[in-house]
Amino acid sequence: MTSDKPLQVALAGNPNCGKTALFNQLTGSRQKVANYAGVTVERKMGKLVTPAGRKVKILDLPGTYSLSAASPDEMVTRDVCRGVYRGEPAPDLLISVVAATNLRLHLRFMLELRQLGRPMIVVLNMIDAAGKQGLHIDLKRLEKELGLPVVTAVGIKRGGADNVLRALDSPPVAPPPPLPDDTDLHEEIRRIMALCVSVHEDRKQQLEEKLDRWVLHPVWGMCILFVLLFIMFQAVFSWAQPVMDLLDSIMKQVADLTHAVLPAGQISNLLTDGIIAGAGTVIVFLPQILILFLWILALEESGYLPRAAFMLDKIMAAAGLSGRSFIPLLSSFACAVPGIMATRTIQSPRDRMVTILIAPLMTCSARLPVYTLLISAFVPSRHILKIFNLQGLVLFLLYGAGILSALLVSRLFKRSGANEPPLLMELPNYRLPGLQSLAIELWQRARIFLSRVGSIIVTLSVIMWALSSFPAPPPGGTLPAIDYSLAGRIGHFLLPLFAPLGFNWQICVALIPGLAAREVAISALATVYSVGSSEADAAAQLAPLLSSQWSVATALSLLAWYVYAPQCFSTLAVIKRETRSWRMVCITAGYLFGMAYAASLLTYHITRFFSG
Repeated sequence: MTSDKPLQVALAGNPNCGKTALFNQLTGSRQKVANYAGVTVERKMGKLVTPAGRKVKILDLPGTYSLSAASPDEMVTRDVCRGVYRGEPAPDLLISVVAATNLRLHLRFMLELRQLGRPMIVVLNMIDAAGKQGLHIDLKRLEKELGLPVVTAVGIKRGGADNVLRALDSPPVAPPPPLPDDTDLHEEIRRIMALCVSVHEDRKQQLEEKLDRWVLHPVWGMCILFVLLFIMFQAVFSWAQPVMDLLDSIMKQVADLTHAVLPAGQISNLLTDGIIAGAGTVIVFLPQILILFLWILALEESGYLPRAAFMLDKIMAAAGLSGRSFIPLLSSFACAVPGIMATRTIQSPRDRMVTILIAPLMTCSARLPVYTLLISAFVPSRHILKIFNLQGLVLFLLYGAGILSALLVSRLFKRSGANEPPLLMELPNYRLPGLQSLAIELWQRARIFLSRVGSIIVTLSVIMWALSSFPAPPPGGTLPAIDYSLAGRIGHFLLPLFAPLGFNWQICVALIPGLAAREVAISALATVYSVGSSEADAAAQLAPLLSSQWSVATALSLLAWYVYAPQCFSTLAVIKRETRSWRMVCITAGYLFGMAYAASLLTYHITRFFSG
């Protein structure tokens, strides 16, 4: 069976039903990720060709528990399934993905989809896990009771979607008549479960139950969580370093090759110092972002991440949030951009806005180069109690200050809000993550990160290059070229504002490119002080230079500034895109600037008081 017009298919189901893994199995790399028109909800569209040669366009809808939408994601799913979403064609076929391991919960949404009266296929995913749990599902009886085709799938295994492909080649089945309006869906589900599902009497206690005794334990569960987070951050900041060094070396070689090929002049400087340096700032930090995403995706697909959010719900409640905010805030430790994007799954609009507001307070990886430089220059490397390294303790305190401040700010923003209902969420079964699904998800996130953030940083880097290069020094000028440039003039202009913090005009200049990306502050300081050209050389030469020219109070003040510093422009741009509000952007930038200024002011003068 062939057709020139592709079949429009929408994939719908509850969260944790394995829908996205099935989508990846069906479409592979033939996917496009964008946003739905008018909202920031992610849109995943893929293409496939069935064994009979039928062309299919398949849309992976956001997971939801009901057509009674409570979040932007759920509203999109509801409207697309009904065929009323503007700019999105009505689906020719709905595929309702149901977790075979949790039929009682997932059948309810499937029955809601059935009531829409559209052609539909029911896919029982994770059928292998259901068998291991001692569940026997009578597929023929289930088809009869639902009046719909039912096929099985294992979304994380190669060939696990073959039954779905064959179902797409089958002639469409007319949708059954809808249930009466007064039907109790819970009673209908109990009736279907009694007729179609049986449990082996000799079923033993499952491994999941044993694991949950440890994972959800109030003491041991928290220990397991902190160990996993410790290993994750070690991976982000340690395992990525060899790849980061390799990428940094490649970018330097590209810059050197550009210098060698092109004649000396402004065009060569623009390409090397503006475009290549700006792109390198993003690309070098990509391994950290991907390693963090790999951990988060693996923990999510394994079924652990919802359990971590459940355990932390009480801690988050003290800040006026729920456990759903944990995952976006965790993502923000690598970069606030993906962390803010991850808030889309938070149902409460107020919780989502507050989480977006405090995500920039999580210590992102871009702060580390600045922290490392200042700590190595001004904090002596000695041990306290023969166990703790003083430099490591200062770094830990900087991270802790950001986390504690985020909780306090959240409590302040939520002070006048109504009490949130208790967190109710499904705890999925444990499962091994699919390697293909992980690879596809990482590739999609790499593309999104580079396209959305890279373009902004490259653009701003070019602007900063121009500010630092023009105008040229006058004939006979004795000062460094930076003094005569627009950037130098801006630094002197800003000095009266930042002088109370102990900042000099050179620091004021470095703050400007820090708005594009914090780590650029090191190269900016290197430019001002006329030291090494590469970031590694700059850090090595700057440390003794700064320690001889700056006071300890100035260094600690700058550290305090970077704990709260107004976010880079890319983060502010993402906040605008996610909230569709300039007001939220102004609130974020304003309160972060106020906290940064107050913290630096207090740090500088308290340090001066005690150090004399």
